Amino acid sequence: MGFREDAVRAREAGAAAAVAGRPATDCPHRGDEPLLRSAWVRGYVAAEQQLAPPDPS
Repeated sequence: MGFREDAVRAREAGAAAAVAGRPATDCPHRGDEPLLRSAWVRGYVAAEQQLAPPDPS
């Protein structure tokens, strides 16, 4: 499997973690591959932003 597929899966896993309510510290890519960790966090943050209530201001 290539890096692109791994990065897509990491991003999807991060989004799924946010939707499931898991903490961001649950990232499984802590020490192995910083690029996969970044993809996981990007997915997590994107899903969190979609789940957040709109700002009333």
